[in-house]
Amino acid sequence: MKFYDRERELKSLDRTRELSLSEGQMTVLVGRRRIGKTQLLLKSTEQHPTLYFFVTRKAENMLCRDFVEEIQAKLHIPMGDYSSFGKLFEHLMILAKDRPFSLIIDEFQEFNRINSAVFSEMQKYWDLHKKTSKINLLISGSIYSLIHKIFEDKKEPLFSRAGQIINLKSFKVSVLREILSDYNPHYTSEDLLALYTFTGGVAWYVELLMKYKAFTCDEMIRLITEEDSPFLNEGKNLLIEEFGKDYTIYFSILECVARGLTTRGEIESYLGQIEIGGYLLRLERDFSVISQQRPIFAKPSSKQVRYLIEDNFMAFWFRFIYKYQNFIESGSLGLLEEIIRRDYPAFSGIMLERYFQSVYRESGQYTNLGRFWDRKGENEIDLIAVNELNKTIEFAEIKRNSSRIHLNELEQKAAYFLQHTGECKEYSISYKGLSLENL
Repeated sequence: MKFYDRERELKSLDRTRELSLSEGQMTVLVGRRRIGKTQLLLKSTEQHPTLYFFVTRKAENMLCRDFVEEIQAKLHIPMGDYSSFGKLFEHLMILAKDRPFSLIIDEFQEFNRINSAVFSEMQKYWDLHKKTSKINLLISGSIYSLIHKIFEDKKEPLFSRAGQIINLKSFKVSVLREILSDYNPHYTSEDLLALYTFTGGVAWYVELLMKYKAFTCDEMIRLITEEDSPFLNEGKNLLIEEFGKDYTIYFSILECVARGLTTRGEIESYLGQIEIGGYLLRLERDFSVISQQRPIFAKPSSKQVRYLIEDNFMAFWFRFIYKYQNFIESGSLGLLEEIIRRDYPAFSGIMLERYFQSVYRESGQYTNLGRFWDRKGENEIDLIAVNELNKTIEFAEIKRNSSRIHLNELEQKAAYFLQHTGECKEYSISYKGLSLENL
């Protein structure tokens, strides 16, 4: 698959590389696995001398041996033997004083397992040589909690050393539309919604579907449920390591949220009244897997909180793959496919709401976007878009099938919203129905 999007990030990385010609620059790129961090960094440096180090779990001296081979192959200079990455890093900082180059260190957080002293050693040599070294140091990491701890915790040696920290996000819906159009010019709205639903814009998932010519909703479901499909174990592969020994509790919470149990009370009731406050906090703050949703204009202290799995693929995986793990283990993949096809319309209806929320957000035309529900969980409005500058507010009802949209009911809910929140008085009001036909 060709390289798509990332113009803003490439421009920023190119500017940083130019700055490194005068003084060493350190950039951190963080994002969930499969999001395209490595490809972005390689793309940004493809026309310039670049070393690529991948930190895999092996002894430090063996890693250094691998890195020395990369240096000798790319820079064509003898390096000798190293057993300490800190010393090897110092050598590179000194080398870059006379010959500028970029150094990519991928999965940087793995040094925490191999030898956490590496961080202190790097800080020492960075501070000593940064002013005179012309190195463009690009650090990539996929475990949010560790990367943020390493670079943003005041107690850590590399705190404040990074000139910028880039949080790489999924492809926008406009990019997904472009990709699908390139591979399947005659795609339908159902196909586009399926691509958004199953991948959430995560580059590797999109690439897999395009590689295996799964351009339609039907073909995507078939590929995902094939024997040995990489999608089947993906949730475990991504999250078990992050969650550690308590992963079963985290997985149970996420399955509840994916099934529609979105309040703390509902989750605790389903799980047998176990205390989950700490787990919810870590899922949100440390792992960036879930987020809190409150009605638009609600105070931050409002207890009208619903939890949402941020990642579309993860929401799908916990709703279908994890829930029906026994089908996979017994080899009943045909039954799993049947269940997904049966329940997909309802699930994709929720994703359609996310899709339009993303479209409105990407437009940049609104100062506030959100949903609304009252204290009883009623009078729900799928999308409210506010522009405080021109004093407009738009209420939207979102359904897969346009025949199920009832604007008169939406107007009644909007009247309730305006009366009970006291917001947007004297704003110009509009109402809209959004369905598959509007993709």
